[in-house]
Order: sequence, then structure tokens, then C-alpha cells
Amino acid sequence: MNDKPKHLESEAQVREFWKQAGIFELSVKKDAPKGEYVFYDGPPFATGTPHYGHLVANVMKDVVPRFWTMNGYRVERKWGWDCHGLPVENIVEKELNITNKQQILELGVDKFNELCRSKVLSYVDDWKEAIFKLGRFVDMENDYKTMDLAFMESVWWVFKQLYDKNLVYEGYRSMYICPRCETTLSQSEVSEGYKDIKDLSVTVKFELTCEPNTFLLAWTTTPWTLPGNVALAIGKDIDYVKVECTKKLSPATEPLNINNLPKGQDVIKEFYILSKTYFETEGIQKKFNQDFQGHKIVGNLNSNELIGREYKPLFDYYSKDEKLPNHANGWKIYAADFVLADEGTGIVHIAPAFGEDDMNLGKEKNLPFVQHVGMNGILKPEVTDFAGLHVKPIDDVTSTDVEIIKYLANHNLLFSKEKYEHSYPHCWRCETPLINYATSSWFVSVTKIKDDLLKTAEQINWSPDYIKEGRFGNWLEGARDWSISRQRFWASVMPIWKCEKCKEIKVFGSAKELEEASGQKVTDLHKHIVDKITFPCEKCGSVMKRIPDVLDTWFDSGSMPYAQMHYPFENKERFEANFPAKFIAEGIDQTRCWFYYLHVLATALKNKPAYQNVIVNGTVLAEDGKKMSKRLKNYPDTNLIFDTYGADALRAYLLSSPVVQAENLNFSEKGVAEAMRKNIMLLWNVHAFYEMYQGGRTTESSEGTENSDNVLDVWIIAKLNQLIAEVTKQMTEYNLVKAMRPITEFIDELSTWYLRRSRDRFKEGPRFRKDDKQNALATMKYVLENLSKVMAPFTPFISEAIWQAVTGTNFKDNTKSVHLEQWPNTEKTLTVRTTESPEKTENSDEKIINDMNVVRRIVEMGLAKRDEHKIKIRQPLSKLKVKSEKLKVSDEELINLIKDELNVKEVEFSDGEEGVELDVTMTPELEREGLKRELVRAINNLRKNNGLTIKDQIKLYCFSDDEMIKETLKQYQEEIKTDTLSSEIIEEKADNSEEQKINDRSVYLAIVK
Repeated sequence: MNDKPKHLESEAQVREFWKQAGIFELSVKKDAPKGEYVFYDGPPFATGTPHYGHLVANVMKDVVPRFWTMNGYRVERKWGWDCHGLPVENIVEKELNITNKQQILELGVDKFNELCRSKVLSYVDDWKEAIFKLGRFVDMENDYKTMDLAFMESVWWVFKQLYDKNLVYEGYRSMYICPRCETTLSQSEVSEGYKDIKDLSVTVKFELTCEPNTFLLAWTTTPWTLPGNVALAIGKDIDYVKVECTKKLSPATEPLNINNLPKGQDVIKEFYILSKTYFETEGIQKKFNQDFQGHKIVGNLNSNELIGREYKPLFDYYSKDEKLPNHANGWKIYAADFVLADEGTGIVHIAPAFGEDDMNLGKEKNLPFVQHVGMNGILKPEVTDFAGLHVKPIDDVTSTDVEIIKYLANHNLLFSKEKYEHSYPHCWRCETPLINYATSSWFVSVTKIKDDLLKTAEQINWSPDYIKEGRFGNWLEGARDWSISRQRFWASVMPIWKCEKCKEIKVFGSAKELEEASGQKVTDLHKHIVDKITFPCEKCGSVMKRIPDVLDTWFDSGSMPYAQMHYPFENKERFEANFPAKFIAEGIDQTRCWFYYLHVLATALKNKPAYQNVIVNGTVLAEDGKKMSKRLKNYPDTNLIFDTYGADALRAYLLSSPVVQAENLNFSEKGVAEAMRKNIMLLWNVHAFYEMYQGGRTTESSEGTENSDNVLDVWIIAKLNQLIAEVTKQMTEYNLVKAMRPITEFIDELSTWYLRRSRDRFKEGPRFRKDDKQNALATMKYVLENLSKVMAPFTPFISEAIWQAVTGTNFKDNTKSVHLEQWPNTEKTLTVRTTESPEKTENSDEKIINDMNVVRRIVEMGLAKRDEHKIKIRQPLSKLKVKSEKLKVSDEELINLIKDELNVKEVEFSDGEEGVELDVTMTPELEREGLKRELVRAINNLRKNNGLTIKDQIKLYCFSDDEMIKETLKQYQEEIKTDTLSSEIIEEKADNSEEQKINDRSVYLAIVK
């Protein structure tokens, strides 16, 4: 016996149907009267298996194209793979146990890159399986790869366009580098990797050359930069003080070198210069009081009294080299605008090689340039006391700082030290702490086109809308020039050749241009191939070689719109007719990455945004709010969720959650189960009920809905019209949550109100109108058919299954699918019968919905009143009194709904404070009717327990000594027979009778099929 839930079996059937019939391909090829709807798909890496964050993005990328396909557009969906960059390089490094860049060079770039190529698509099959299970329509067979020649050639074209527009330049500046990867990083890459770490800060003593024992105090959070110090900076408008301090020494605390104190002297006197603001803080006062026997201000200084004065270098590694360029300007005090009185001591240590402000001041004042650290983060040999140490080792970020602090302490150069926790940038891939480092790089002049970026950004519609002015807008406002060169290996290369002699530069925009210049055939544009291509310089005849740098992989990503189509070498007219894209979607981190770089390049090349509409999703976390971790196993496996609840349930859960509105989601398996119950199981049960009563007539017409005057039919069609209008509105505004949630609400109302209130209409019997069953079936067919269309983009599996069933197609015709249908309209309107007017009115949908809301509000209050009186709903009551100025209905059918739902004989309306009253007076007649309902319930439970269906007629044995039961059987025999599908009722006690308690009265029941 197969215990697998029906909807899971159905998903497997639908999945196979789509595959065999090529439904996705048909949806792309079908008639598209509104033209193309272009969608850009951000390519993932295939270097790991997909997680819930990937699934969220893929659900969004499936819902929107499906919707616009049903609305008459052709939506091509081409999958792509991100193939380049550190993620792939790191995999190879780990496999080969490579820990630094030099090892790659020793291995050989050729071998390393080919190993990278072999690892790029390691998990393609896992991705294909997950996307297939998720139900996403996308072409994964004719995918694009960023490592393909055609893609890389378009990247070259993009670069050349920027270069020709004077938007590319080479510069030397301070930027973050990863010492392990030995490469620069862009502004956005740095922003991705911040982590909280515990670090050390120090306040250091710089002794004035002409004033022994007088020290300037400078605070720094990077002790490892102190050997590179060449100047001190102060603020022009800051007031400084000179503080005299006295200290009694003991042999245990005396430093190794204490300014050559005379023999026997046990008291030292030192003077410290610092900002007056800092001196007056509680913390520094506490420090002076703890460390010294006394201290006092002996002088007030302005910046002019300090500027230009010399001090003794902390270390002499570079200061003793008088041939060092600009040596004469070093180790002096300068004024700088970036120095603040309330930040640190008001005196800043300057190391031009390790900070943007420092470097700018170094250029302005022609300071010596000291770079005592290599790009690998290792202190150079000339830094003799610390040579070979890594400035920020990943296993202990403070170890080198500790060694430097020890040195300072032993040389009476340390004033104070303290531990502190702060957010520090790490490499977004290898997690190594970054260092601020002056080096050369190639840049895109983003600041040149900043005004254009802001202008074109106004044309983009964001969901949620606050991203536009917030996270994305703020990032654009603070945009800096983009460092696009990387000192790595496996990536698109910079198409720049430079003459070894005259430094002439030639930039190529295609493989053909390089072939023409070199006379060599070009079939691959990767570093280890094109670096071997050289040619004579046209200017001086010397050799031109490619510069060694490769491109930032975000340059690949930003070039994706052009490169996926090999533009402009192919598809030129088609691309230009459909640019910018109508839609893209990715996670919130991409506001500073993919979304940003797409925008920069599109504005630079086309003076347009790259996309018109964008949906941003948040981050999926574990249920406890922590990051999902395979090691911790703090989240359910995606395959388990698919196999247990189904793709539709997962999709409905994600689409109903704040994660598709750029907020974080703590993933809950219970949430998926709840989404399955509310959306999939509830609708599946409604459909099962319909199938049971439509009796296999798969061609059942829905035309009866045109003439039905049943208030429930009218209401559910009005609700369907409302649903179609609301989902259409929200989808055109790209608000997936507000599009999905009304669907769930509609399914609930379809099941718990329409179907429950219409159950008796589906049954045949003397108490029902002749056309009622046909009208109910026709209405249900119409609703299910159109609801399937509305749900198709969101929960495509159940939508397909139900649509196939109610239309009678049943997967027999490989050219028919709900996903090939047109989006439903709201033209269907039924006649609203009211006591005021039997005619259809313009606002008939609105009126019946409002009227039904009144009915349900009255029912809600009535049920609460029954609970208050502890009277079961099966017990009829004589009257309900409704008091309200607004809660009134006059339509007889609506009043009958209230009567049936609350089981009362009469409803009376009057003005007054809103509320209801029940007449709970019990008469024998009411009691018998209540007993009848209890009997029907007990008999139908017995039928259910015996596995009987509506096709099974029974002979009912019903016996009781109770006179009230006997009277009830006599009075309601025909109704009991109808409601229990009994051919006859025999008032005898059969041998197999079961005793039932009906309102404390004993009844013996038995059924014979």
C-alpha cells in the first residue's frame, strides 16, 4: 500500500508531464501578442549544492515570468553559471593544500587554471535536480557560462567601451587587500565580509627631538602599522595641553631603557601632549591617577606651536636611510582636516601605505613612503625585530600586535593598551582579515557618471519600495571609483597589452581584434592562454605583453545582459529592442553587488538602467535565527522538505513570508507544514469533494454559472473576481507577498464557507431545487478552473493537476496545460438577488461581498453567544436578535444562511449598540429537531468508520426505549433517510448494534450495506 500523500504523487506526475510534453518550451514558443518580456537571471556558482536562499530567489524568478507569460508575453528564461573567481580558486587550493599565491605560481598558472575549469560545474546535476523538483521553468540545457569564449568576448567589448569613453584608468591608492589571496577588493566586496573580532588598541609615546621626556600621545587600532610611521597629524583648530607627570619607580616596574636616569634616582618626570578634550575625559583622568603620583597641566598649546616639530621615530628601520625619497619631510608634525578632538588623543599616527587619509596626507606633504608589509601580509626582512610575522594571522589576529606592544613597553614607548571588539572586514571567500594597503589598480570612474547613475536609478521600480531610496540609493550616493583589476588567475582577463619599452597601451574589444594584431588564432581568452600572445609595438617596435591582472568577477556579472547574448557580435537588433530588462530578482546583499554593477555598466554604456523592476529577498536563517550551517545541522535538508511536504507547500510558505520583501526569515518546517495544510491540502479536499459529486462527468459545463441565482454562487464568483483583480494588481506591482496571501484566504473561504454551506446542494433529494446541484457543480468547476490559473505561477503543481482534472484533459493532450492558458479576467458576474432589487447592478460584486461579510460577522457573534450559553450548534433555537446600525441584511437567502449557520428559526434586526441575543427557551419541537441532527451525525460517523462512501446505500437499524427518540424518528424519518443515505429505517435492535449516547439518551445503531 502506498501511503504517500496524493498531492505528492500528483507533483511527480505533473513534473513528468511537463518534461515529456515540453510544456516550458511550448510556453516560450506560444503566441505572444504583447512581445518579449526580458528577464535577467543572476548566475549562481555550481561549486556547492543549492540552499534555501537559492530556492527563495528561484521561486521569485519562476513566479514572475509565469505570470507575464500567461499575460501574453514571450518570456525566455536562460540559466547561467558563474564560473570565475575566488570561490572556484579556493576549491582547488584546498584540494592541493595551497596556502599562498606563490605556491600557485610554482605549480604553474596553466595547470591551476585548468584545474579550476574542471571544478566549475561540479554540482550541476544537484542544481538541476533541485530546480526540477522546485518546478521552476528555466532552460538549463542552453545555458550560458561566464567562462565561454562568446561570453568573455562580450566582456572585453564592455571594457573597451568604457576605456574609449575615458571611464577606465590606472591609479595608485589605499584600498583593502586580502593578504592570503594577494589581491585587491572592490568597495562592495569589502562590505560583504565584516565580522566582529577582538582586537588591541594602543596609545603610543612619540618623543619630541628637541624636548627630552616630552611625548606626543597618539592612539591607533593597528599597532602593526607603527613600523611604517613617518609623521604625526594634528588638528588646526584643536586645543592641546602639556601635562607634567611624576612617577616613583621600583626595580620590578622599571623599564629596560628609561632615558638614562642618574644612578639612584627613583622618581621620573615626563611630559605628555594631547588634546584638551581627551585630557578632560573620565577615562584618561583615571589612567593618570592610577599610573602617576601626580599630574598637572603645565602649558596650553595651539596647533601652530606644534606643526613642523620633529620627533624620534619609534623604529629606525627606515628613518636611518637618508636616501629614502622625501626623507627630510619625515617624522614631523603636520596639520590635517581629518583629525578630530574627540576621537582618540587628537593626534594621529600617519603611515601613508596603510590608509586613505594617511596616503592623501603623504601625497600633499611629500612624505616618505614606507611599506614595511608585503601584499601577502608578511612583515619585510628589514623590519628586523618582527620580520616574517603576518600582521593579521587568521588563527590569531592580535599575535603580531602583541609582539609590537611588548617592544614598545620595553622601550618606554607605550602609554596604554586595551582590548576592544569591533567590526572588521574579512575576505568574502577565504575569510582572511583584510588589510588597508596602498597599491596600484585599474578603476572604472564611477564618480564621473554618478549624476547619471542617480538619474537613471529613478526609473527603477523596487519591491520593497524603500530599497530604492534606502539601501540602494544610499549606496549610489556613496559610490566610489570601482577597482576592477585583480591579481589572481581564474577569471576574465583585462584586455590590455602594454609595450615593455615605451609603455604604449593597446586595448582590445574582441578576439578578432587580438587576432589581427598578433596574427595568432584566439580560441580561449583565459590568462594562461592569452598571456602567451605577444606582438610588436606599433610605436617603437618593442614587445607588447598583456598586463598580468584579471578582471573583478563582478565585471563578468555586470556584463551579463550583453554577454549572455554575445552582444554586439550577435543578436544586436533583438538586444537593443528589449533593453533594459523588465525584471530581475536576487538577495538583499546584491544591492551593493549585482544590482549595482549592472546599473553602473548600463548607465555607462547605454545611459539607461539595466532593469525596470526588481524584487529583493532577505536572508533565510535557521529556525533559531542563526546562520544555516551544514556542520551544525540546524536546518532540514531541502530534499526532505520536497519529499515530505512537496514543492508547492515550500513555495507557498516562502511566498507568504517576509523573506520576499527583503526581510530575514527563520526557516520553520512547521511553517511549511502549515502552508501545505492551508493551501494544498485544503484545496485538494475541495477538489476531491467536487470530483465525488460530479460523478466522473469530466466535460461538466460551467455555463450554469451564468444563470445561477444562488447567493453562495453569486458570492464565490464575486470573491473570485476580487481575487483575480487583487493578484493582478499586486503582480504588476511586483509584490509577491500581497499576491500570494489573498490566494490562501480565498482557498479558506472556498472550503470553509462556500463548500460547507453548499454541501447539501450537491446532494440529490426532495428538499433541494432541481437545478441546484447543476448550478453548484458548474460554479465549482468555473471557480476551480480559474483559481488554478491564478495559482499557476505560485503553486504550479496543484494548479496543473486540478486544471487538468476539471477541464477533462487529464494529461491526455500534450499541448494543453494551465501554464499555456491566458490569465483569467473578471468578466463573469452573476445576478445578485436582493429584496430591494432582483436586477444586476454595477457594483454587484462589491455589494454581495459586503452583504456576506455582514452575514459572517453576525454568525461569528452568534456562535460566540452559543458558546457562552454552552448550547451545541446542532440544537435548534427559536430566535436570534441582531442589534446594530450597520449589520443588517434584507435578502431572504442571506438571512437563511444566518439561520442555517446558527441553527435558529428566526432572525430579527433592530437598531442599537452592536450585539446579538439568543432566545434559548427550549420546546419539545426544538429538542426533537436537535436530537434528529445528533442522530444523523452519529449514523454518518458509523458509516465513515465502516468505510462507506456516498455511493453506498444502507439499511439502518435504530432502536431506543426513550420516547423522545421514538418521536424524533417518527417525525423526521424521511430527512434522516436522506441525510444518511438510508433506504429504510428499522426500529429494531440488531445483533451487531452499537450503543450511542445522544444527549444522554441511549440509542442502538447498526447499518447493513
